[in-house]
Amino acid sequence: MDSHFRDVFKFCPTCGARSESVGNIPFICTKCGFHFYFPPTIAVGAIIADEQGQVLFIERARDPGKGKLGLPGGFVDPGETGELAVAREIQEEVGLITTELKFLATFPNTYHYRGVISDILDIFYVCQINSWDELKVEESEVASYRLATPCEEIYQQMAFESNQKAVKLFAEQNSL
Repeated sequence: MDSHFRDVFKFCPTCGARSESVGNIPFICTKCGFHFYFPPTIAVGAIIADEQGQVLFIERARDPGKGKLGLPGGFVDPGETGELAVAREIQEEVGLITTELKFLATFPNTYHYRGVISDILDIFYVCQINSWDELKVEESEVASYRLATPCEEIYQQMAFESNQKAVKLFAEQNSL
């Protein structure tokens, strides 16, 4: 059974006292007064389309969502901007170099991993690439890829609702 991240935060990280209010936001230690606001983790996703409007979808090679479709992307590292993170993730996962990117939207998401649920804020970008010639998947993260026109069949195969929403918005804005 999954537990939300804040529900597994049972001890004060400052003084070690047991929490009397597990799951509350903010976490407040009644012994030392330490306050902690649980932040969402920030992630990025890339919509990369070819000239015909087909979007690059990846098949996830690991959980959460192993075997389902997603977009190239991942977590933003400390000190990194969303723009740098999405360019880095694209290069790491599918070997492509971005030449231009444009903010599309943000959507909340949850990430279920090893019994813990984390709140995520996904930032989506529409990205242009240098060339499709360098497309090569990082097998530890991506099982395969496909270019496809966004449609209901694709949406049903996607791992994350936030990715679906981003692709739907992109398709709407581009009359696909």
